[in-house]
Amino acid sequence: MVLLRPLAIVGPTAAGKSGLGVRLARRLGGEVVNADAAQLYRGMDIGTAKLTEAEREGVPHHLLDVLEVTETAAVAAYQRQARAKVEELLAAGRTPILVGGSGLYVQSVLDDLEFPGTDPGLRAELEAELAEVGSAVLHDRLTGQDPLAASSILPSNGRRVVRALEVIRLTGRPFSATLPTPGPARYGTVIIGLAPDLPLLDARINARVTEMFAAGLVEEVRELEAAGLRDGLTASRALGYQQVLAAFDGTHDLDTAAELTAQATRRFVRRQRSWFRRDKRTHWFDPADPGLDQAVLDVL
Repeated sequence: MVLLRPLAIVGPTAAGKSGLGVRLARRLGGEVVNADAAQLYRGMDIGTAKLTEAEREGVPHHLLDVLEVTETAAVAAYQRQARAKVEELLAAGRTPILVGGSGLYVQSVLDDLEFPGTDPGLRAELEAELAEVGSAVLHDRLTGQDPLAASSILPSNGRRVVRALEVIRLTGRPFSATLPTPGPARYGTVIIGLAPDLPLLDARINARVTEMFAAGLVEEVRELEAAGLRDGLTASRALGYQQVLAAFDGTHDLDTAAELTAQATRRFVRRQRSWFRRDKRTHWFDPADPGLDQAVLDVL
């Protein structure tokens, strides 16, 4: 079976998106296009659950390992790169399969999403305030000004909080108003969503975090720290990496870092679920269904 239009596989962390993407790519003559912001970073492998070469089973994966940890991920740049790759694959008769849990990144490919400009002076003012009072205080302000935007941004993600407040000040509109109402998905993309039961998802997250720390996450963070991880505005705040860096600073021990990583991830998946559930174009599936792959193929 060959499908000459893209798929997007979305849903929360630990739902099984990566594995499904590989299996469908093998069935459909497809290639995977990464839509996980943290997996853009070179060397951030264990903490992002990036598939190994063996786990990719020969399926080409694109937009993995394209940034150094010192670089700042930007959704506008990702949009250009991902759309170019999707169009290249379609022209070659291959099925692009967009896989990831970064909702804004997925939407940037599928919808006519435009990005307001920036004001260096205003940005500097907000970043100075961020350094002085912390991201939680600014997130509370964002909640008062734009609850919808705040619900999709982690309180610890100071960079995104600052960006949302900047856009509100620049445009006089809520940051969430810059996101389009979904219409027909670009390229005729079929959106597949994975929706595990929350108790099962929480258990999978706990197990995944335990496995990450056992597999060498601490050593990975130590190597990336030497490569400049602390200087990266986005990479250093990724789940797991942020908590391990804090352990290096003596804020807590490594066992606590693991517990905090699991807690933060469980909170994050609830925001992901809320984000993706808003898109009524999505066909939802239970990843625990033993007939999952065939059910998805039936929809296609």
